[in-house]
Amino acid sequence: MRPAVFPTSLFAALALVAAVAASPPAMAKAPVVVELYTAQGCSACIKANEAVDALADRSGVLPLTFSVDYWDYLGWKDTFAAPEFSERQRAYAKKLALRDVYTPQVIVDGRFQTAGGHPERVDKLIKDAAKAAADPPDMAFTRAGARIAVGSGPSPKGGAEVWLIRYDPHEQQVEVKRGENRGKTVVHRNVVRQLVKLGPWAGRPRTYAVPEADDDGLAAVVVVQAVKTGRILALKQAKPAKPAKPAT
Repeated sequence: MRPAVFPTSLFAALALVAAVAASPPAMAKAPVVVELYTAQGCSACIKANEAVDALADRSGVLPLTFSVDYWDYLGWKDTFAAPEFSERQRAYAKKLALRDVYTPQVIVDGRFQTAGGHPERVDKLIKDAAKAAADPPDMAFTRAGARIAVGSGPSPKGGAEVWLIRYDPHEQQVEVKRGENRGKTVVHRNVVRQLVKLGPWAGRPRTYAVPEADDDGLAAVVVVQAVKTGRILALKQAKPAKPAKPAT
């Protein structure tokens, strides 16, 4: 079930203005989102995971690890995989006119892709995305994070969607006991645990309900993303409510 999306009203517009005014001015450009599509049963993914681990400490970059489930039949069921992550990757394949999905794959800024095993290519895409002109709408969490307010701005052709992504910022180590990586320990960072579409955005101010997190230790980011191109138009990050124990 999708969270309820509150209709635009005078009250919502005033709340948005108040939220944006109360938030600190955005001095720095939003980080470039780097999505890694990976699987614990994929032997080629280990190095890509390590590269994302390194990106997590890099300024101006937000790496997110999406574990897919379509390799589970090979003998090892990925402990972080979810069908909605695989569906997100398939949606990218359609937007980018790719024949099929694969791992490890990296999507940068929602519109560029390359194989995750080539850090130099990923680095170039990050630099290109960081240089691109942007005119993002203002965004602010309200009511202690229970809602996200998105302001006005240029709407892309075909409109945009607002997504909530919750992830674990800690390093995760998983010992694989079957399949291609049997006996190896796979390291993850910024593992995505929840993906929710909050609703559409067409350039006008709107507020969206944010579902409660199952784990207070998860960080969150809300992104506004063009439907046709996949480009990430704006984002707002939220820190975990309280630290969580890193999984091992």
